[in-house]
Amino acid sequence: MEKVGIMDKSIRLSRLLFAAVFIGLGVVGLISGDFALVWQRIPIDNLPYRSFFAYLTAAIELSCGLGLLFTATLRITVRVLFVFMVLWAILLKLPAVVVVPSLEATWLGFGEIGVILAGAWVLFASHSGWKLRFLTGDSGIRSARVFMALCLPMIGLSHFFYSDATAGFVPHWMPFPLGWAYLTGAGSLAACLGLLFRVMPRLAATAEAAMLGVITLLVWVLPLLAKLDDRTLWTASLISATIALGAYVVADTYRSNTWLVSGKSGNAISADP
Repeated sequence: MEKVGIMDKSIRLSRLLFAAVFIGLGVVGLISGDFALVWQRIPIDNLPYRSFFAYLTAAIELSCGLGLLFTATLRITVRVLFVFMVLWAILLKLPAVVVVPSLEATWLGFGEIGVILAGAWVLFASHSGWKLRFLTGDSGIRSARVFMALCLPMIGLSHFFYSDATAGFVPHWMPFPLGWAYLTGAGSLAACLGLLFRVMPRLAATAEAAMLGVITLLVWVLPLLAKLDDRTLWTASLISATIALGAYVVADTYRSNTWLVSGKSGNAISADP
C-alpha cells in the first residue's frame, strides 16, 4: 500500500525538474494573480472572472508540480496535467493558428506549448494507469515523440522568420548574434528530422533539450539574476525552462539507446521517466 506524502524514491531527474518548474509557475501565478503573460494569453477580451481563472491556473500548476513528486499522487497528477496542457494548447494557442495561419508567430506559440505538452504526454503515457490506444503505453510515448518532433519546426523556423528579433536576445558579449539565431533555428529543424526519421534520435532529442536549456540560461536566467523583482523575467525564465524540460522528458525515453544508434532499433523505449 502506497504511503501518502512519501516522495517517489525512483523519480527520474527529468520528472523532478519538470515538476520543479511547474511548482515555480504556480508560485509566480499565485503571487502575481495573473496568467503567464504571452504564453497564456487569453483570446477573449474582458474575460469574466479573470482573476479567478488566473488563480485556478496557478493552483493547478502548483498542485501538478507537487503531485509529480509523490508515488501516491503520480497517477492522478499525470492525468490532470495532460488534460491541462491539452486545453492550454487547444484553447489558448490553436485559435491563433486557425485565425492567422500565415503568421509564423502563431505557430511558434503553439510549438512552444506543444513541446511542454509532449513532456506531459510522456508522463501520462507512462504513469496514468489507463490503456488508451495511441495515448498510453509504448504507443503513447512514441506518439508524444512524433508530436514533439512536429512542434520543433514551428520553433526553429521562427529563428529565420524573425532573425533580427532572435539575434536581439543573444547576450551582447557573444559575437555573431545573427549567426547564433540561424544556428539554433537550424538545430531545432535538424532535431525534428532526427526524431522523425530515427537518425540518432537520442542524440537529436537530448541536443534539442540541451540547446533550449542553454537558451533559457543565457537569455532569461542571467538577466533575472540582476533583476530579481522583474515578474516578466521570472515568467519568461520559468516558461522557457518548462519548454526545455518538456523536451528533456521526451529525450529521457531514449536513454536505453546508444547515442549514435539509428533506424528501427533507435525507437526503443525506456519506461518510467
